[in-house]
Amino acid sequence: MNPNATPLFERSKKWRDEMVALRELALEAGIDEEVKWYQPCYTLDGKNVCIIGTLNDCCVLSFFKGALLTDPDGVLELPGPNTQAGRVLRIRSTEDVTRLSPQIRRFLREAIEVERSGRVVPKLSIDQREIPSELEEQFEAVEGLRGAFESLSPGRRRAYLLHFSSAKQSSTRRARIERATPDIFAGKGLNDV
Repeated sequence: MNPNATPLFERSKKWRDEMVALRELALEAGIDEEVKWYQPCYTLDGKNVCIIGTLNDCCVLSFFKGALLTDPDGVLELPGPNTQAGRVLRIRSTEDVTRLSPQIRRFLREAIEVERSGRVVPKLSIDQREIPSELEEQFEAVEGLRGAFESLSPGRRRAYLLHFSSAKQSSTRRARIERATPDIFAGKGLNDV
């Protein structure tokens, strides 16, 4: 892929130089370049290792199994509060790429080894997720709600827990739980019609 010709790098002129610098490091590591989700994605034997993307305030090098990488300097971040596997490195200048290039090279080498080894990020089971205190209160107040909730599929329970927990205020969590209670009894998930 030629960075001067690809619309992927032209699409984000603000972060073009940073993306090109990250691309050079990824290609230097010997991984294949593909286009996935309209972004330059780097793979090993068809398996995703990392991807370069842009946000408003930075560009990112995202590692699909970043949770398995050693990060003694603490430069990798969670992309979101519910992320289990991925980690991102935020880049705001070409100087960042230059300064962090030793760590980036090490992350790339380690990510390649993780992929070769077949290691996977252990996922939290639904039983390991924290139940909001407001939901526990609702379980106590509404007979049969706990059993109805536990009979839902793990994916439906996870969606409800993420939805309830994402509210910042307790009153909002309570309101969400109360609105969802009839659907939980009906065996419906958060997005079921």
